[in-house]
Amino acid sequence: MAVPLLDLKLQYATIRREVRDAIDEVLDSQVCLNGPRLAALEAALADYCGCTGGLGVASGTDALLVTMMAMNLGPGDEVIVPAFTFFATCGSVSRMGATPVFVDIEPDSFNLNPAAVEAAITPRTRAIVPVHLFGQCADMTAIMAIADKHHLAVIEDAAQAIGAEHHGQRAGSFGAVGCLSFYPTKNLGAMGDAGMIVGNDSELLATCRIVRVHGDAGGYRHVRMGGNFRMDEIQAAALLVKLRHLDDWTAGRRRNAARYDERLAGVDGVVTPRIRPENSSVYNQYVIRAQRRDELKAHLAERQIGSAIYYPTGQHTQEVFASLGHGPDAFPQTQRAAAEVLALPIFPELTAGQIDEVADAIRAFYGA
Repeated sequence: MAVPLLDLKLQYATIRREVRDAIDEVLDSQVCLNGPRLAALEAALADYCGCTGGLGVASGTDALLVTMMAMNLGPGDEVIVPAFTFFATCGSVSRMGATPVFVDIEPDSFNLNPAAVEAAITPRTRAIVPVHLFGQCADMTAIMAIADKHHLAVIEDAAQAIGAEHHGQRAGSFGAVGCLSFYPTKNLGAMGDAGMIVGNDSELLATCRIVRVHGDAGGYRHVRMGGNFRMDEIQAAALLVKLRHLDDWTAGRRRNAARYDERLAGVDGVVTPRIRPENSSVYNQYVIRAQRRDELKAHLAERQIGSAIYYPTGQHTQEVFASLGHGPDAFPQTQRAAAEVLALPIFPELTAGQIDEVADAIRAFYGA
């Protein structure tokens, strides 16, 4: 049977009436921006993430950029980022004129290696951006200790990890702020682009609020540079509906991951996701390490089974960062991950039969 990597239509079918009613209310009101639904979503998501405040923006990338603008990052500043991540993490640093300082990842979690973080700190370092990759928190206990020791800001890139926990504390609530993405493929996905900044630093969030609308402090009084980074009311309305279902969807992802873990146990050539005991993952992706990864991907495609590579290269090798002078082997764990990772279907609507279809195809490939 065919198994897609993701099928958003299945989820939408279960909430279609709720979403359409919520959007119709916005259209009937013609309050399209900065209205009651955005305010409600900001409060609800701040509470969900264990934070005191939230600020809706137009995308997860804008959440990072607005935060960095509010922190006045710029030329001469260094920001520590993982080499293994989506481009927005390091690209936002460069857009500020600051320098992304790449560091390697841990082989088991794919997240920032705290020892590498501390080794990369210089007098020019202003911030650390840990990414909670694939739905599992980075080692925030160690990272926050390093940040406190060196008086550095921490900006959590929690785009893939809404609801994930480290020692019972939720992603986004550790650092100065957490940045969320509601890109449609995320666990909590909008009807297009949307994002949010959550946090406990009321002064920083207030500055972000000004940056969000062209640096306007009210009454067309522009006190700093900003931009148009707003989330519209239609997205907020849809996300409020979806937020009511998020815990159930997360439970489905965890159930599916557990079945994969069981079915792929003992397959020589495959390493299933390693979730640390102090963490709880929300499985934005179910990512295995696979020997002969590209051959396996082709084998799955022949059987109409979807899979994807997140990510095929470390960000330090991107052409736009050539001036930083990193060779392709600068970060061995990043390069190894880029050669081995493969994401399998994990969306909550998957059936047990579909998971077995994927697992059987993998087992057959490796002769298990």
